[in-house]
Amino acid sequence: MNIIIKHFEELSIQEIHAIYQLRVSVFVVEQNCPYQEIDDIDPISYHAYLKHQDKLLAYIRIIPPGIKFDDASIGRVISTQRRKGYGSLLMREGIKFIQDNFATSSITIEAQQYAIDFYQQLGFEAISKPFLEDDIPHVKMRLTLK
Repeated sequence: MNIIIKHFEELSIQEIHAIYQLRVSVFVVEQNCPYQEIDDIDPISYHAYLKHQDKLLAYIRIIPPGIKFDDASIGRVISTQRRKGYGSLLMREGIKFIQDNFATSSITIEAQQYAIDFYQQLGFEAISKPFLEDDIPHVKMRLTLK
């Protein structure tokens, strides 16, 4: 298994296609949530994915500070096979990437409510009450970096 982290400009057409295909299949089709999945944040973000042979196993989008929040952010967290540890592995790599590359003291995310425990295991703490984003309950969470 390989973890790849690239800025949008470094991604090949094939990588972009695989990433968008996975994101749309989960966030739009599986969750039955029609919204603009591909947005203007993609070109200014880093994209990290876990790959085995030619198969995409997990994906996250790393957003630099000052774009979505004052601090850095991670979003679009997807694992093709749940409960195998792929999401946790990739999130830990994303956190390390942020610590190594950005001058920020924390990471803020908007977590789907069902995934709060997953993010708490990584050290995130809820900092908001639940709110609806595209008719899906979310909670804003923050990880303070050491």
